[in-house]
Formats: sequence, structure tokens, C-alpha cells
Amino acid sequence: MNLFKFNGGVKPDYHKDESVSDPIAKAPLPSQLVIPLHQSIGGIPHPLVRPGQKVLKGERIGAADGNVSSAVHASTSGKVIAVEPRLMPHPSGLSALCVVIEPDGEERWIEKGRLDVNSTPPDVLRDFLRDAGVVGLGGAVFPSHLKLKAGKSGGLEALIINGAECEPYITCDDLLMREQAETIVKGAATMQTMLTAKTVLIGIEDNKPEAFEAMKAAVAKLAEKTMEVVMVPTRYPAGGAKQLIRVLTGKEVPHGTRSTDYGVQCFNVATALSIYRALEYGEPLISRIVTVTGNVGRARNYEVLLGTPVSELVALADPRPDTNRLIMGGPMMGFTLPGNTPVVKATNCIIAGSPKLFPEPPPEMPCIRCGSCSRACPHDLQPFELYWFSRSKNFGKAQEYFLFDCIECGCCSYVCPSNIPLVDYFRFAKSEIWAREKDKDAADSARVRFEFRTEREEREKAEKAARLAAKTAAALEAAAKAQAAAPAPGEAAAPAADPAAEAKKALIAAALEKARAQKEQVHPANTEHLTPAQEAQVNEAEARRAQAARLAETAGKTTDGT
Repeated sequence: MNLFKFNGGVKPDYHKDESVSDPIAKAPLPSQLVIPLHQSIGGIPHPLVRPGQKVLKGERIGAADGNVSSAVHASTSGKVIAVEPRLMPHPSGLSALCVVIEPDGEERWIEKGRLDVNSTPPDVLRDFLRDAGVVGLGGAVFPSHLKLKAGKSGGLEALIINGAECEPYITCDDLLMREQAETIVKGAATMQTMLTAKTVLIGIEDNKPEAFEAMKAAVAKLAEKTMEVVMVPTRYPAGGAKQLIRVLTGKEVPHGTRSTDYGVQCFNVATALSIYRALEYGEPLISRIVTVTGNVGRARNYEVLLGTPVSELVALADPRPDTNRLIMGGPMMGFTLPGNTPVVKATNCIIAGSPKLFPEPPPEMPCIRCGSCSRACPHDLQPFELYWFSRSKNFGKAQEYFLFDCIECGCCSYVCPSNIPLVDYFRFAKSEIWAREKDKDAADSARVRFEFRTEREEREKAEKAARLAAKTAAALEAAAKAQAAAPAPGEAAAPAADPAAEAKKALIAAALEKARAQKEQVHPANTEHLTPAQEAQVNEAEARRAQAARLAETAGKTTDGT
């Protein structure tokens, strides 16, 4: 098939050969599992277990928070010893709520259930995948059930399975395609059915010939005539979803739109395998393949239970004494772990770093506007302009230059001759914009609440005035009727009634009646067991109230002329 090109990109040293010489190994059961509840984009799952409770392997321990969320499960059987905040694998070094499990070594599974893709409604399948905790394993950890929708058209032109794995050092997808090609192809066929896609394109970079041949053989063996395995040129970041869509279909997905609007959807190869295992065998996502490489004696890929401490995983690869940090992800888009954090669904690679392997970067120099970053940007942005606006905190201008189109791939920083950490500036600008938007939303909410309260108070005042006017009108009407009932000529004439005085009298009487009603509703509190001095104070207050009532009554009679 004809391939297309995307602009920009770089060709760094890939360092992939070190970790592909051995097959995938199963990591041993750790001494303790620390399973974060928040392991995907969206809401934070609610804990379903408590300390002291025993759980089985695959048991749900965190319920999805709405549709844009994904459940979390126990990676093995054992006892819950804590539900508490623990350090998260995140550059911020913040903690998050985790379920800590002490394995019992029995590996007892829950009762598994499976679904028939062909006879089960799509919405039921998607809910099942949400509750099975299946998310994108390419790094974005987006809940997979949300992406398994065909879009407005009701069907797709192409389903793309991403096997490019373009970032240096990472080889987990490469080994997975070599060893479990048939299962991946079956998962892709299942997804094709759910999305009603016409074709399936499996894109693999040309530096993975063994994986390419394995996937091609699996497609031929399973007679999947609508599937095609395509070898794409090795160029970072060809594994980005938009870049791979561009290479395979020639379509460009603009920022703010969905690929399904253009008849395309993209999934990682590991995600396809997880979807198949969840639907076919009823297995939730409780483990993943992780590359352990870098400054180690034996780089290798391991199948690791989620929640395994990174320190225990790295120890399997024999880290060298001069290892000074651990990097999660690749060197282009990864970050240094803040401490001994657990393996999560987003953990595809752990790189042991050293001063020799990753020396301290040279000092940052002024930007010379050479344009190298612009030529390397795969999204055709102008990073040097974004840099100036981010540094000067001119965030409005940064947005005008499409700051949020940046995928933080690191190509601009990689080629910058001035050693400027451009991506760090862009992340700073994005976080500031998000924080200000959050503050603005809070201020807008406060303003709306204030305006609503003011409007309510004005409405209550108007209603009170209307009630008072109605009472006054009623009093005037009563006075007029009394005047009309005056005696005929020749009879003793009663004193002429003043309408204004009658109205005032009626208002005073209404106020007194209201006061009496309110008094009857009030029940004094804390009047038991009073001292003589307190009883005297109460009696004095009651006497003052009685005197005030008599004065008010006397005033009413005086106004009446009596």
C-alpha cells in the first residue's frame, strides 16, 4: 500500500537491542502490592474494600467513577492491609489513594465470566470492558470502552493497530507481537466487529522485522482477509496516534476533533490483547509487559502484576552500582520517578539511569531563532515562539500559536542547539492556563451564586411590599364600607370615621396578631433548673414584654380616638 509522510520528527539512538535477546519473563510475586485507584484518564474510582478484608485475584477493588473512568482490580489474592495515600509514579511526587494488599501466595482467581461479541449488544460490551479496567496501554491510559464507538457515521473506514513503538529503549510491544501475535490479531478482529470497521491496518516500524513477520503470519493463519500488516519507516514519533494515522491513511486529524469523525480509530497492540482476554476469558487488566533496561546487567521484558514496587522489579535486572535514578517511559517523553512507586497501567518501561548514560545537560543558552525546533516539530508548530510566550507568561499568545496542539514528544528539545528544555516551558504554560481556567470557573460560579442571591432578596422584598399593599387596600376598602353604612338622615349620626386612621388601625392589629402568633410558636429553651437570679431575670424580661404589649394596645386605642 502507499504510505504517506508526516513533517518533522527525529532519529535518536534507539538502544532497543539490549532488551530483546531474551523472551518475556514472568516477574515473581512481590512482598506487597500497592495498587493506586486512579490509573486512567477520568474520574477516580471509589474504593470497594476495607483494611482486613480478603480479596481474590481479579476481584474489583475500585469502582469506576462514571463513564469516563475505569475500574481497578486486585492483582493477586491476599489481604487488604491498608487503604491510604501512597506515592504515585508522577513527576509531581504527589500521593494518591491506594489499596495495599499482602499476597497470600495462593493466586486464587474470582469466578470468571465471558461475553459473546457477536450476540451481546455493544453497550453491554463497553460496560463490561469499563468494569474490567481495560485502558490504552500505549501510554495515554484512556478508557478503551469510550474509544470503541464508531462515531457519527456508525462505522469506520479503518481500524489502526499501533505496533510502531517509536520511543528509544522501549521494546515491550515488540516482544508482545513476537510471542502473542495470534491473540493480538484475534483482539483486533473483535474490535473490528465492535466498530464495524471495513479494514484493519497494523502498523509496525521497519526496525522490528521479527514482530512484523510474526504478525503477518498470524493474519495469514487466521485468514483475516480485511487485515493488513504494514511496515512503516522508523522515525520518532511515528508511534503517535495522529502521526501513524497520517502515515497509513494520509488523513490529518485537527486538534479538538476525533479521529472517528474521519473514519479512523487507533489502538495499541497491548490494548487489543487486553480487550480480547477480557471478553474471551473474563480476565480484567491486572498485569502488563514492562521493559526494564538502561544501566542494568540484564535488560529484559517482564510480565508484571500491577502494584508491584518498582524497586523489586528493577532488582530482577541487576542494576549497576552507579545507578542514580529511575525513569518511567522513554528518554524522550518519560520522567524521573520521585521514589519507590508501584507499577501502574501506564508503566511500559523503566530505565535505570546513570551519570554516564544520561549526563547532566549543558547549561541553557539564549534562543538564537535557528528554526531547528520548528523543522523537527511533527505538528508543524513554532516552538521558539511558544517558548518566548511561555517564558514571558503571555499565555494568551501561546494559545494563539496552538500551544495545546503540542504532544510533548520532545523533538524540539532534542534538536535545540541552545539546550533549552522547551517541553518543560510548554508544560509550565499548560498547567498555568489550566489553573487559571479553574480559578475563573470558580469565580464565575461564585458570581452566579451572588447574583442569584441578590435576585432572590429583591424578589422577596417585592413580594413583601405587594403583601403590605394588599393589606392596606383591604383596610381602605373596609373603611369605605363602614362609611357607606352610616345612618340615614334624621338618625343619630355616628362620629365620622377617618379612612386613613382606619387603615392604620387595621395594620396595627395585623402586626399585633402576627406578633402573638410568632410568640405562640416560640418555645423558650434552656429554662430548666434555673437559679433564683436567673428566674428573676426571666420574670423581668417577661414583665417588659407585657408592658410593651400594653403600650402598643394603648397606642392603637389612641389612634382610634377612644
